[in-house]
Amino acid sequence: MRRPPLHWGLAARGALVEEGGPEVYFAVADRDTAWTDLAPRLYRQATAAQWDPDTAVPWDAPFSLPDGIERAVVQVMTFLVENEQAALVVPGRLLAQVHPHFREVLQLLAVQAADEARHVEVFTRRALLRGGEMGTSSVGGRASLATLLREPDFSIASFLLSVLGEGSFLNLLAFLERYAPDPVTRRITHLVRQDEARHVAFGLGHLEHRSTVDPPLRGRLRAAVERRHEVLVHTAGLNTDVFDALVLLAAGSWSPTAIERGWRAVQRLRADMDEGRRHRLSRLGFTDDEAADLSQLHTRNFM
Repeated sequence: MRRPPLHWGLAARGALVEEGGPEVYFAVADRDTAWTDLAPRLYRQATAAQWDPDTAVPWDAPFSLPDGIERAVVQVMTFLVENEQAALVVPGRLLAQVHPHFREVLQLLAVQAADEARHVEVFTRRALLRGGEMGTSSVGGRASLATLLREPDFSIASFLLSVLGEGSFLNLLAFLERYAPDPVTRRITHLVRQDEARHVAFGLGHLEHRSTVDPPLRGRLRAAVERRHEVLVHTAGLNTDVFDALVLLAAGSWSPTAIERGWRAVQRLRADMDEGRRHRLSRLGFTDDEAADLSQLHTRNFM
């Protein structure tokens, strides 16, 4: 059914529903607003791919890092925790909007929230693994994430979080796995990236479906990107401590030659993020020029 009646409330899909009873309102109660045909398959994949942080990550693996490299890892982990907490809150809020008639979407969002809770755990554990303190949190970074929390529309919130933000994080996690200086960091970034790929697939599948049945949606998506850019235009963007940490991780040492190599690697990361965003925007029906313009307007804080 495209739009279940309000009096169905929490009745199971397919049940013989007695007339009458209380009407229960859900903000997302239209199939085209909530649905993607990928939802049932992605839910099955997500439940089968759950992993236990205690057994999936080699927390006791022996390694020793120079102090500067360890501090760089801690700073990046601090940044990831902050972003994953936003990625935990948003699907939890979206989940409460969806009519349970579309149970596969509800279930998928619930597993997505569980994924993000696990990501917060493993990034926090790695940050504190060697007994140090967490890194820094910038005003610009928190301002960027706050805009995600304030977006009330289901599809636009999915677009900003999953297609643009988490899509960019796929490149960041691949970068961190490649340049990880220790086995724990390498393993957790690999595992988290697998989860995030499903989140991006769901957001993209939903928006591909909705933009097909509601072509004006693209204009609203464009406006959301432009609105967010205007809110953040005067912020500093990516935390300089995070940028320096990424450069150092890619460099592997403080030598001038290595630092130059690390700086180039971070520039390639940014270019890869831009290319990925433009590709996903093109899948949603934006022209190449539109996709390039919108990708450039995406927050410099990555998420």
